[in-house]
Amino acid sequence: MLSYYLTGAVNDLKQLVKMSEQDIEDIKLARNEPQFERRKIKEDTLTSFENKKAMIDHEISKLMTQNPDTSLDKLLNDDENASLSNLKSALATLRDVNKKYAKMVLSVSSFYNTL
Repeated sequence: MLSYYLTGAVNDLKQLVKMSEQDIEDIKLARNEPQFERRKIKEDTLTSFENKKAMIDHEISKLMTQNPDTSLDKLLNDDENASLSNLKSALATLRDVNKKYAKMVLSVSSFYNTL
């Protein structure tokens, strides 16, 4: 089950990154409507990710409780360890893309406020 949740969470993050990158392109071209249309999809994807993340936490907690003297990397198989690394990488990518997007949004907001 853990592998399933990890794969799903990584896919959700990849979708969020893709949509945020589309938002960046749209903001550069002053296309507001597509950004607003994606908002609900992004919210649903984020909720999906959060649910999967909670299940990942639950599964890992259960493993750690059953094997308190074993490190996590020893409890997980190679695929699960790789998926966990992919999850961390996808989170870092999403953070970087969202940081770039937030800077652009603040710049545009500041511009409109000065008008």
